Amino acid sequence: MDRRDYLAALGAATTAGVAGCTTFSVEKNTEVSGSGGDGGGGANGDDSDGSDGDGDDRIPTPSYTVETVTTGLASPWSVTTLPGDDRLLVTQQGGSLRLVDPGGGATTPVDGAPSVFARGQGGLLDAAVHPSYPEEPWLYLTYSVAGSDGESSTAVGRGRLDTDAGRLRNFERLHAAEPFVESSGHYGSRAVFGPDDLLYVSVGDRQFKNFGPDHVGQRVDEELGCILRLRPDGSVPESNPFVDDPDARDTIFSYGHRNPQGLTVHPETGAIWESEYGEQDGDEINVLEAGGNYGWPVADEGCTYGSGDPIGVSHDDREDVIAPVFGWPCGSGGFPPSGTTFYTGDRVSGWTGDLFVAGTASRAIARFVVDGTDVRQAPTLLEDRNQRLRDVETGPDGYLYAIVDAGDAPLLRLKPA
Repeated sequence: MDRRDYLAALGAATTAGVAGCTTFSVEKNTEVSGSGGDGGGGANGDDSDGSDGDGDDRIPTPSYTVETVTTGLASPWSVTTLPGDDRLLVTQQGGSLRLVDPGGGATTPVDGAPSVFARGQGGLLDAAVHPSYPEEPWLYLTYSVAGSDGESSTAVGRGRLDTDAGRLRNFERLHAAEPFVESSGHYGSRAVFGPDDLLYVSVGDRQFKNFGPDHVGQRVDEELGCILRLRPDGSVPESNPFVDDPDARDTIFSYGHRNPQGLTVHPETGAIWESEYGEQDGDEINVLEAGGNYGWPVADEGCTYGSGDPIGVSHDDREDVIAPVFGWPCGSGGFPPSGTTFYTGDRVSGWTGDLFVAGTASRAIARFVVDGTDVRQAPTLLEDRNQRLRDVETGPDGYLYAIVDAGDAPLLRLKPA
């Protein structure tokens, strides 16, 4: 299959019509929603164009309602469940944490978060809990951290979460990606524990534009444009793919990534799934493999801003790179993907096991039906609201939750109509 055929095949998944949704009477603070409508332009420094919201209309879309759980969140970046707790933990980009009660919507501040470099796309970003939480009450945070002379990097650290006291105690930085650079973009910065009880952390390429083999995304002697893998204490697992390579960073699990803002674990296979922003279009969903090169920017399906010229060659033209399991190629309109999760609840019939991806500039949530690594896009959700979506998560009550990327933002809950 040549590049043109490959792009056409990927684009075919986003050219079908969008199913509608029946309107229902609902209670106060609840809005009926469904599929249909356009995406929108970007903001807050994120890349890529909006999506047209299309999907395979042969996949049924259950009617659903949207409830506003709470409002007044300040540029929230992630929403995380806490095992054994009915509340949700929300990070706010300016550097603060809040616990949210999904029942009544009350929010409680959590003190003790680290100081962050809250500029551009930076700030307090993702959160993850220890695999043995709450017996091991470690909360892990990713955030941008300042170095000298205005340089910054993606860092990960941990503290002991005391929810009763509303405090994160004894927070310590575990690792900061190297090198620090003069950029306030493309921090990546998702974190997830795999079934191996190891911590996977994404780091972006920091917006370097030298699209060739010397780009940071193609270098394993630096930690930019990579997925890192660490033990819970921040040390390096001996099983990491580059530990025996003296010319590579032993923290690296995979490389060739641009700005990976989604990481999640497949609930059946245990594989780590990743979503990342492309340049102009070229957004991707990948399944991570140890030591894998995902191509950026020498193999890519996107194009350069403005000119629309191809970046590198197609993934299919190189045997040394791993192609995405789904992508939005140049000319498709793209779908800038942020937080990503598999829906593990059973509240919405037909969604269990599906992959959901929050869209920023696309202002929607993409839904995918997944069979192994076969991925089919269903009609998108929430595009009629025209809000930037930053993260999605299955809540403790089994419903799907989403946070809006705005200075005065709501936390939303999707329920069957």
